Amino acid sequence: MSVKKLFSKVLPIILALLFVLSSLPVSALSEEEITSPSVVLVETTTGKILFEKNAHEQRACASITKVMTLLLVMEALDEGKITLDETVTSSSHAASMGGSDIWLEEGEQMTVDDMIKATAVASANDCAVALAEHICGSEDDFVAKMNDRAKELGMKDTIFKNCNGLDEEGHITSAYDVGIMSCELIKHKKIFDYTSIWLDTLRGGETQIVNTNKLLKTYNGITGLKTGTTSQAGSCITATAQRNGLSLCAVVLGAESGTARFKEAASLLDFGFANCESVTIKPDISAISPLKVENGMEEFVELYCDDNVNIVVEKGKKDSVKEELEMPESVEAPIKKDDKVGKIVYSLDGKEVASISIYAGCDVEKVSFSSVLSKILSAFVKM
Repeated sequence: MSVKKLFSKVLPIILALLFVLSSLPVSALSEEEITSPSVVLVETTTGKILFEKNAHEQRACASITKVMTLLLVMEALDEGKITLDETVTSSSHAASMGGSDIWLEEGEQMTVDDMIKATAVASANDCAVALAEHICGSEDDFVAKMNDRAKELGMKDTIFKNCNGLDEEGHITSAYDVGIMSCELIKHKKIFDYTSIWLDTLRGGETQIVNTNKLLKTYNGITGLKTGTTSQAGSCITATAQRNGLSLCAVVLGAESGTARFKEAASLLDFGFANCESVTIKPDISAISPLKVENGMEEFVELYCDDNVNIVVEKGKKDSVKEELEMPESVEAPIKKDDKVGKIVYSLDGKEVASISIYAGCDVEKVSFSSVLSKILSAFVKM
């Protein structure tokens, strides 16, 4: 047989094997494979941790700090406290920032929109401070608000000392907490208008800015989010990406170089996309009978439940998710509308992965002489 004929027979087999191998899930990551001291991989809609290494270790995080700064800016926009087209004036304090900046001058004015762009894309320390002062009057008051918001989100490892991430004693967070605030920030879809920018200009084209997140050019599905580098923090990144309905965030703190942080963030995201999928479960409330009410003015109460729930499962296991209704045979009156009366529990391999609450759809009074009399009189009037 000629080499050409042999090759033509073997080639389809080789291609088929390569396809199968490329489709296989990546095996579990080990801490040895990830050299950075602290990382976490989280699915953003559920908050499920898919991989972690020293996730709660308190560390400096450099400009990753700006994730919280941008979160408060987005919330101020949503609340109508500021608008994108209003003017921000730089103070001498904002203009004095070092590190990465766009060299604001005292008294220089820019729109909120351009300030956000500079903060998100170029990691401008001066613009972060200018935004903070514009919203709260001073950076100190804004930082206090940052810490209050961190507590509300359950970020127990975090203390903010400034709004831009410049090294400062006691300014600390953790990979776990960065994951929390990153997930919260990307609930504001507008932020992607900035974090997806690779190259842009400010000051009417006079100042060019380039995104510090190099994954925008190299990683399929990347949407953001923020990088940071200082002598204390090392090289850091919180990287968000979406594919096939799955939204992930990889946090890397303390990498030895910028190249290392991008490589390890990509490895974490690859692991998540290769091994996990997001499943949306929509319960069929029509299959659940009204609930019997004891000693009530109505014999039954109609029910309703949350619209749906997202769960993250290992690829190929979504059909193994089991559903179980946890509902009493009856409830005692009085019942108030929106009272929780039961739930639907979803489990996988014997572990609960999600639940959907079931609520009363209306009020049901307790039987009493006055309520019975009122009902009789009402029926009489309608005769």
